[in-house]
This record gives sequence, C-alpha cells and structure tokens, in this order.
Amino acid sequence: MAHVATWKKDLVKELVDEMTAKPIVAVVDMSGIAGQQIQSMRAGLRQHATLKMTKNNLMFLAIEEAAKQKPGLEELKDAIHGQCAIIATDLNPFKLFKQLESTKTAAPAKAGQIAPMDIIVHQGPTPFGPGPIIGELQKLGLPASIDGGKIVVKKDTTLVKEGEPIPANVAAMLPKLEILPMIVGLDLRAAYEDGTIYHRDVLNIPDDYYATMFATAARNAIGLGVAIGFPTKDTIIPLITKAFREAMGLSISAAIPTKDNIKMLLAKADSQMLSIASAANYTDGSIGARLSAAASATPVAPAEEAKASAAPVEEEEEVSEDEAAAGLSALFG
Repeated sequence: MAHVATWKKDLVKELVDEMTAKPIVAVVDMSGIAGQQIQSMRAGLRQHATLKMTKNNLMFLAIEEAAKQKPGLEELKDAIHGQCAIIATDLNPFKLFKQLESTKTAAPAKAGQIAPMDIIVHQGPTPFGPGPIIGELQKLGLPASIDGGKIVVKKDTTLVKEGEPIPANVAAMLPKLEILPMIVGLDLRAAYEDGTIYHRDVLNIPDDYYATMFATAARNAIGLGVAIGFPTKDTIIPLITKAFREAMGLSISAAIPTKDNIKMLLAKADSQMLSIASAANYTDGSIGARLSAAASATPVAPAEEAKASAAPVEEEEEVSEDEAAAGLSALFG
C-alpha cells in the first residue's frame, strides 16, 4: 500500500469536517483569479463560509468520505475539474450565489482567453495624443485619426466577437484603451443542500423573479374569478362593476327607461331622429318649418273650424309606465 503524506490526510479530514458541519456545500470555479483577489474574496466570505482550494483528487476523496454522512453529496464530484475550490456555508444556495456574484470585478483580458461578449471600441476620442500609437490602432482595424490634439476613433468597431479567442495584440491594447472585458470572481458551479444539487442555471435568477411571478399569478386569478363570476373579497368590486355595466347596456338596448339611463335613451332617440331626417333628405334642419308650411297649404274651412271649436274636449287618458316603456321600445325598434 502506497504511503500517503500526513498533510494530505489532515487536509482531507479538515475538508470532511467542514462539509459535514455546514448544511451547504458548493464547488466554485477559480480560473483566472489572482492570489490577491482570492485572499480578498476569502475575507469577504469568512463570516458565513470557508473556502478551501487543493488538488482535485484530494477534493474527490473528501467528498466521498463526507457523502457517508450526507447522501447525494457525491454528485458534486461532476463539478470538480480545472481550477476550483470547495465552499462550506450556512447560506442557502440562492443567497450564496448572489453573494459570489457580487464579488466579481472587471479585469484585463489575456491572450487566448475567450471573449465573454463582443469587444467593441466605440466612436470618440482615445486617451492618446498624436504619436506612433495611431499606427498600432490602425493595425488592429480601428479607423483612427487625429482630431483636436487627440487620436479619435471614427466609428464603433468590433475587435473580437463573443466566443472567439482574444488575439495577443488586441489583449495588449485593450487596457490602454481602458477596456476591461473579462469578469473575474468566484463562479459557482454547483451547490448541495439536503440531498439536492443546484446548478448555476437554477440559481441564476433575477432578484424580482418570484415577486413578478406571484404578482402575475394573483392578477390572473382575479381575472379568472371575474370571468366565471366567483365572488371573493378581491373580485366583488369588479364583479359589481361588470354587472352594472352589463345591466345598463341591456336596458339601453331594450329601451327600458330608468333614472340612470334616461339621458342616454333620449340622446339615442335624438341621434336616431337626426339619422332619419338625414335619410329623408332634410339636411337643412328645417323639419319644423316644413311641417308648418304643409299645414298652411291646406286651410281649414270656417264651418269645420267652428265645428271643431264647438266639439267637447275629451280628457287625455293617463298613460301607464308599462305603456310608456312599450312606446319607447317601439321607438327604438
């Protein structure tokens, strides 16, 4: 049996103790982070978490041993590759992810690194005065010229597209142009909690995601309640409003006069009267004058006038409300 160095055993035991003592265990990517930044990030996590970085095979051994007490922890082994570290914490996976994201900072690119986004040099002045550096900018494909004592880029230019490797000459020039395209920080790959593994795609959600989701669900539930006429303290006012609106529309359509719709009924009647007059070619608004003229064109004989004046006047028969409603119904057809 091969001899195992004591320090390796001690380190594995230390990792196992930390992973079993804390409810959350996570694996984070450490690629491209300078030692000074790592120390700063470790200090920021110290209150709630411990960060351990060692050889990957020692992390495998520690996870296998800790999995005896935490079933399912062994699935974290899939996240152990490249430069990584183990975090043991009492923060839930979502809070841990958010805190780790807050530690990320912009950093200069190195030759050969993959561009995380399109690297664009925008139109406008550069930090450089006139000099030979203008030739270097033009070699990169930048339309540079001198204007007002400064080297100016004439139009927005994409130097590297997202997903492409960054050439060495571009990587050397970007910091001089004050462009830091790389985002450096602890990148959470996966986290374990109570037998479940959470990957980055699950943890990476907007801060207002759940609030927006619940608000949408509540709005849709109220809409459904109103649509099916289901009364609750949240739907009763919209339901009453809807009922009043529909009753008003029905009464106007059926010409049933009420104190709430009488003005609208009269307005409708007036509109229909004007429409009929227009259809009869009474476009000059002189319907009353035409009726008067028609009356004067057929004079009443004196004898008939006297007979009419001598005839007894019959009392007008009182019209009931039902008859009035029937009359309005006939008016509106």
